[in-house]
Formats: sequence, C-alpha cells, structure tokens
Amino acid sequence: MSPPLLEVHGASKVFRLEDREVPALLDVSFDVQAGECLAIVGESGAGKTTVANLILGVYPPTAGTILMHGEPLPARRRREHRRAVQLVQQNPLSTLNPKRTVGASLRLALDVHRIGERRERPEIVATLLEEVGLPPEFARRYPAALSGGQRQRVAVARALACRSELVVLDEPTSSLDVLVQARVLRLLEELQPRRGLTYLFITHDLSVVRNFADRVAVFEKGRLLEIGVTETLFAAPEHPYTRRLISAVPVVTREEETVRDRLAEGGLDA
Repeated sequence: MSPPLLEVHGASKVFRLEDREVPALLDVSFDVQAGECLAIVGESGAGKTTVANLILGVYPPTAGTILMHGEPLPARRRREHRRAVQLVQQNPLSTLNPKRTVGASLRLALDVHRIGERRERPEIVATLLEEVGLPPEFARRYPAALSGGQRQRVAVARALACRSELVVLDEPTSSLDVLVQARVLRLLEELQPRRGLTYLFITHDLSVVRNFADRVAVFEKGRLLEIGVTETLFAAPEHPYTRRLISAVPVVTREEETVRDRLAEGGLDA
C-alpha cells in the first residue's frame, strides 16, 4: 500500500522572543492522502499558518518530522521539493510583482523550475491562463489592472505552472466577496481531478470548507483537537471547541441558495 502523500509526525514549533519561548505548535500529527482536500481550521493563533510554513520549508520544526511520499523532507528544500509543494496566499496582490506582467510572473515560475523548452513557454503561459478561466491576452496585463478574483486565478495558475502535487491554500478566498469566493472555489474543485492535485486548505471559516473539503482538522492554540470526514465532523463534532466553531457557521439562506444555483449555471463572472 502506498504511503500518504504527506505525513506530519509529532511536529512542534517553538519561537524565541527575546528572553522567552513561545510555543506555536505542539506535538501535531496528521496525514494527507493523494487527491484529497484536507482543511485546517481554527481561530487566529491556532497554529494553522505555522503548520503551512513547516510543510513549505519556511522554517524547520523544533521537533518531529514531515514526510512526502514516505521520505523525510530536508530542512533545506531542494528544487524538486519546492516545485512539488506550492502556495496560494490570501492576498495575491502582495505576492505578484507589480512591475511584472502576468505573463512574466508565470514565465518566471517556468524558468526557475525549468519546465518546458524556452521557445514553448509563451504557449504554456497562454494555456495556464485559459485553464484558470482567463483569456491569453491577460499575459500582457499588470496585477493592478486585475480584479481580486482575477488576481487569485493568476496565483492559482502560477502554482499549476510548477506542476505541483500539493497546493497549500492559505485563506485563498478570505479577501474576496462571497460571489467571487464561490467562483474561485468552483475553479479549484474543477482543477483538482483534472490535474491530480492535493489541497491543504487553511482557513478560519468553516462555512467555506463544509462543501469543499474531504476532511477537516480543527486546531486551537497550537494543538490538533479533532480530525475527521467533513460530513461526519459537522454532523457530530466531538470536541467542545469544534462544536462552538460549527455553531457560528451561518445558516444558508434562500438568497444564498439562489446565488449558488446561478453560479452552478455559470451565470456570474469573477
């Protein structure tokens, strides 16, 4: 039997601030199966982003190990590791170079990871844009000329450019309004089976992931409290903290159902 795509075993992270230590993550273990979407949820300070940074290799764990395909990830990630795990951040405007066109940003990812022949890369850029629902001429635009939803689509395209296996989505829709949010989530759903992607979806908002994630891991103050299949966890949460989070999830209104149906029919643009 193949090992999970990603395994986190006993991971802890302690930061030193002047003369004191601040624990950000405490003995966390979980795995992510290939092709699934695991949501990591919790309030601010729960340790969600710390988990993401350990997986991305931004800094090493104080204790514990992180494995990919059953092999430990080194503290200093090699090119193939950086290519295999990509990040889509909350605010793409802050991560896209405002002085580069969209095409140049996508081309840079191809150049760095040596994907395709040099003469083929402009065509690959056009294909990537079309794959995320943007016309090829957007390659000539600058980030400031795009809407929030369009910029997030470019960020997704950049992750796809690296032909990654695992995409870490760090609050990818929290800066978008509800209509654009739904469009981006639908795009991610469509890309996952087509590209064979695995998602680690980090959010404070359970309402975003209840119809998107396969499993949900609930964090509080650096600890993993509960993990389970999304439908089961929403129906019968075990931990009081999880019950409190779920009780705060807004009930779907008739208006939201109407918007959802229009989105399913492709009637709204982002």
